[in-house]
Amino acid sequence: MMHLAVALDGAGWHPAAWRSPDARPAELLTASYWTDLVAIAQSGLLDFVTIDDSLTIQSASPRRLDDRTDQVRGRLDAVLIAARVAPTSRHIGLMPTALTTHTEPFHVSKAIATLDFVSTGRAGVQVRAGGSAAEAALFGRRPSLDREAPDFDPAAGQQQTIDRFDEAADYVEVLRRLWDSWQDDAIIRDQTSGRFIDRKRLHYIDFEGRWFSVRGPSITPRPPQGQPIVSALAHVTPAYRLAARQADVVFVTPRTEDDIAAILCEIQHETGQLARPEPPLVFADVLVFLDPDGPAAQSRKARLDELDGRELMSDSRIFAGTPAQLADELVHLIESGYDGIRLRPGALPHDLHAISSLLVPELQRRGVFREQYTAGTLRGQLGLERPANRYQTA
Repeated sequence: MMHLAVALDGAGWHPAAWRSPDARPAELLTASYWTDLVAIAQSGLLDFVTIDDSLTIQSASPRRLDDRTDQVRGRLDAVLIAARVAPTSRHIGLMPTALTTHTEPFHVSKAIATLDFVSTGRAGVQVRAGGSAAEAALFGRRPSLDREAPDFDPAAGQQQTIDRFDEAADYVEVLRRLWDSWQDDAIIRDQTSGRFIDRKRLHYIDFEGRWFSVRGPSITPRPPQGQPIVSALAHVTPAYRLAARQADVVFVTPRTEDDIAAILCEIQHETGQLARPEPPLVFADVLVFLDPDGPAAQSRKARLDELDGRELMSDSRIFAGTPAQLADELVHLIESGYDGIRLRPGALPHDLHAISSLLVPELQRRGVFREQYTAGTLRGQLGLERPANRYQTA
């Protein structure tokens, strides 16, 4: 049985998706748009959705802002979208992106704990390390190397990358300790004695690190899942190391047959270095254009490429074809050792509808995907136990 998720971003993962005939560009900044997308994903029994986010305006360049006016620019906060959508859904997990560079872990821990309460145990967070010069300029609190500068030092850039992921690992450690800083039974609500909480069941976390010094405890009680799911996207060794140290789920981007095995080997190596009892679940990312007719999917992608003025480029594999053809590839990934797949719909809502109404039934016919939701929490849906509180006393 495979796990299946979708990554939601704006009008879709193709920059010209907002110009598709069935796109809803006027609604991208409305609550109804996002509740509709999550409802479609839930109708397909998907494990969870991730909601993309960043600290800079979208750009065709990964390192600087561009001047394009023919692509979607501007977005809502992913965590707030998830909190708005949560009461309208019942089963699907909600995993917004949170940036670990320039933000504070105390704030994010409180926000994700709140999301877990609002969703009754279906919250997660995808942590992302930033660090571009354009991003740093928006905050103005600490400098970042400009990789486009003539005097850019590659060695310094490599060290900055390592530092950013090490910082992200500490960030997640603070999140996890804050989620545990209230014991599960800290709230006693004893009307007779007049005590709402047992103060002895709240704990200082006393985290001291290179980037953070956080005493705690949190101001939000322990979330329903104990620990909401933490995920990360990984392309390079520092990111694989972050996932091995702190993630429950890691998203990776195998594009060739060699990549499929090599990525799994690197994650296993990094996990083995830590003697971690359970490795993270590994999800392969695939960007998809789906139609009942393969040439129709390819033609639709080609039209969007023409509108954008260039062929679509992505860090992940790009697929354009039928649900049956995609199912063949997904089954191959699972048989190769992957735990799940995260699909990036090329155009929304078209490809999300195709995932839920065409791909999922095809996977069910093959006996590799569930027929119904079987757990009440995201951890349960992913087959992960609710962890014990590290501060729990006898």
